[in-house]
Amino acid sequence: MALSPVVLGLLALGGCQHNPLLVQRSSCPAVAVPNFTGDTTLFRGDGTAASDIDLVATVTNVRGACVDAGDRVGTNVTFDILARRVSTVGARTVTLPFFASVVQGGNLLVSKQVGAVTISFADGAARAQASATAHADVDRAATTMSEAMQKKVNRVRKPGDLDAATDPMADPEVKAAVRATTFEVLVGFQLSDEALAYNASK
Repeated sequence: MALSPVVLGLLALGGCQHNPLLVQRSSCPAVAVPNFTGDTTLFRGDGTAASDIDLVATVTNVRGACVDAGDRVGTNVTFDILARRVSTVGARTVTLPFFASVVQGGNLLVSKQVGAVTISFADGAARAQASATAHADVDRAATTMSEAMQKKVNRVRKPGDLDAATDPMADPEVKAAVRATTFEVLVGFQLSDEALAYNASK
């Protein structure tokens, strides 16, 4: 299933603690949940009304750990699934599919993996929780800007300089270079077109 159009911000540029005018960036892919894919709703039968809802699950506690070694730069992703069902009669097991995609520059899909997480409800329980993991990596060379662009981004700016307060991202070349070398790992539920449309309409 193709990802829905999502407007994703570029990798945030944080200030150095020792010099607030020195811009730094990381080659490690950031982690995010795309719009409309962070929850899924299951219905009874063919219904789609609120009264037909059977189960609702949500992706939460998404965390990424950088794996920076060799010629690959990756992210180990862990997240939880919180689920709530309407009927609490009997024990029940539900398997929900999820995806982990690598996106370059905010909109270019590089790779996609599909997995599944199983949630088990005890008899009489309305809520259940499960954890899942994913991993994605990219070629280190693809995350590295040219030396000239790195100098523009990382140049030490001192108070009093004419361009001290100028955001490096205001330079179109720098902005394009940062965008091209910025990667994100996106995780969410693998949804049908109908389920995606339902989430978007809520």
